Amino acid sequence: MPLTANWSYPTAIRFGAGRISELAEACAVAGITKPLLVTDKGLASLPITQNALEALTVAGLGRAMFSDVDPNPTEKNAEAGVAMYRAGGHDGVVAFGGGSGLDLGKVVAFMAGQSRPIWDFEDVDDWWTRADPEAIAPIVAVPTTAGTGSEVGRASVITNSETHEKKIIFHPKILPSVVICDPELTVGMPPAITVGTGMDAFAHCLEAYCSPHYHPMSQGMALEGMRLVKDNLLIAFEDGTNLTARAHMMSAAAIGATAFQKGLGAIHALSHPIGAVHHTHHGTTNAVVMQEVLMFNRPKVRKHLARAANYLSISGGFDGFHAFVGELNEKLQIPKNLTDLGVKDPDIDMLVASALQDPSVGGNPVRMTVKNTTSLLEACL
Repeated sequence: MPLTANWSYPTAIRFGAGRISELAEACAVAGITKPLLVTDKGLASLPITQNALEALTVAGLGRAMFSDVDPNPTEKNAEAGVAMYRAGGHDGVVAFGGGSGLDLGKVVAFMAGQSRPIWDFEDVDDWWTRADPEAIAPIVAVPTTAGTGSEVGRASVITNSETHEKKIIFHPKILPSVVICDPELTVGMPPAITVGTGMDAFAHCLEAYCSPHYHPMSQGMALEGMRLVKDNLLIAFEDGTNLTARAHMMSAAAIGATAFQKGLGAIHALSHPIGAVHHTHHGTTNAVVMQEVLMFNRPKVRKHLARAANYLSISGGFDGFHAFVGELNEKLQIPKNLTDLGVKDPDIDMLVASALQDPSVGGNPVRMTVKNTTSLLEACL
């Protein structure tokens, strides 16, 4: 049976191979008549992007694209995107690509009608209420990777270009109106990106599952998301044309981003500042620090992850789960530590301070302090 479906959570998701053909219809459903397609520099000239633009053109929706988006998008990228959006008289955004394109596209739609600076909407307390909700433009999201899950998220990660800190910009209406999850769009991903984004999805599910917060629905989703990654990521890595594996990984990505409403933890708290300062790939960084974070959290999650291991058909309880992560990383050719990843001469004190300011800290099972976080980071090097 082909993997195709329509879901709503409340975002309307059109899932299945070939459904990018419904892009113009998705814009109509979202109420967009003159979209700005936002993507990253690497995708801008590729056939999948040009085909999407052609579909919009044929449907009479124009052909406008903004692609000045860095791998870790910044507020400067957002300002440039908003300027183009306003100048073009657009009324919505097609956010197209991996996490960077999706995050920046969502922020452009959010900020285009706001009068306050972007950092006034950081995910702190109720700062999101400062925004004018009626001025937020509709969004159609089209993921071309399977990992971040930004297509079903109410937030974007934006790097402050001056402080090199990753900040989370949040508002409920950043949630896209319509999402097209077409696994055919992920077939051309390089193996390293397939791996990095896939392990990002796994990290989302793992940290959501281990978070001490109460959210039974997220708990169940996180468990199934881990299973989908376990059963399909290696297949997608070894055979990028396997659409069944690609489809399951797209599901895992959406599941992970939905599940982490329950919380994230030390994996992301470390990965965010490392990526912002050393420009490492986010999901790959998650994978590199994952085993050390598991040992860091072992006193609080040992029994919990033993139950997960049982569901995932991994023998040996917590220790078996920990070993599985290491074996999977090796098969996926993940660097063994941060040094091998390219983190040279790190300012440990600065990275620790940034990690402890990251919103993910609150979802870690073990309380993170300067002392134990320093030890954790040093172990990852």
